[in-house]
Amino acid sequence: MKLEELKKIAVIGAGIMGTGIAEVCARGGYDVALVDISEEILQRAKERIRKSMERAVERGKMSKEEMEKALGRIKFTTNLEEAARDADLVIEAIPENMELKKQLFKRLDEICPERTIFATNTSSLMITDLASATKRPDRFIGMHWFNPAPVMKLIEVIRGALTSDDTFNFIVELSKKLGKVPVEAQDGPGFFTTRFIVAVLAEAIRLFEQGIAGIKEIDTMVKLGFNWPMGPFELADFVGLDTIYHVLEYVYNETGNPAYKPPLILRKLVLAGYLGDPRQKPGSRGGFYEYFKIPRER
Repeated sequence: MKLEELKKIAVIGAGIMGTGIAEVCARGGYDVALVDISEEILQRAKERIRKSMERAVERGKMSKEEMEKALGRIKFTTNLEEAARDADLVIEAIPENMELKKQLFKRLDEICPERTIFATNTSSLMITDLASATKRPDRFIGMHWFNPAPVMKLIEVIRGALTSDDTFNFIVELSKKLGKVPVEAQDGPGFFTTRFIVAVLAEAIRLFEQGIAGIKEIDTMVKLGFNWPMGPFELADFVGLDTIYHVLEYVYNETGNPAYKPPLILRKLVLAGYLGDPRQKPGSRGGFYEYFKIPRER
């Protein structure tokens, strides 16, 4: 499929990432169907997108008229079949669970036309493995976005073993049209970006466990010493402790590399319901900062 033939995009999953991806695609001029399992989740997504676009208007990034047109391009639905049956591209952004994603792609394979390209926003699961759930591994690709999607420029593009050149080139061209910078990485657990960052976060957590420095002190040193906008514990809370734990567990099991073995304190917090910053993870008890009663900078 040629990029000029792309008309409709279905985004599956209306969490933080799926919502941001849907917003970017709608602002790029495409009709978008945003799918999730409940009206409550979709209502939160709708409010999040409107607030994000209103901030863009305030900053002069788009006009109010452009905002209303973009909002009008997004359809919010719980009906997967209705959203996907005429989609040219599906972008999956559901929780990081191999079997859950495979079940979804198997169903999408039955619903979608033959021309439809499947892109997964997985941050760690191997593309070749996910593609095996479908009959279109040549039209299956990793399209790893970063949070917040409307702001972050990078899209990590990952071929599966059977991804075609046409599919790869299509996603690269689309990423550029949406104002992003696509960079290729090879298929493997965690690809590059996730494997790199979770190793750093895990080591920071282990250094805290060993008493080398405190949480606030580690975050301050990383921000001031390495010019990071967020320290590792702030970043972990922002991304989600459950997400980081499951990614570490997956990469560790796949590679056997002890650098990726999940730290005990991380497992403890996840089991106790401390899944990350409540502002990013609705229903979470909090993250490292809440558990250890450290005030957050607002």
